Amino acid sequence: MGKGDRKTRRGKIYRSSYGNSRAHALAPAVAGAKPTVTKAPAACKAAPRKKSA
Repeated sequence: MGKGDRKTRRGKIYRSSYGNSRAHALAPAVAGAKPTVTKAPAACKAAPRKKSA
């Protein structure tokens, strides 16, 4: 059991895949609550354009 095993968490990480062993979001602690998923920062915006004279 290790990197080559598709059913284990380490195997999922090695193959860059997801499933029951490696879920995207954590289960909510309270019934009815939405799971939290982190998103990439919004710092990928384009630089402001310079005004021409």
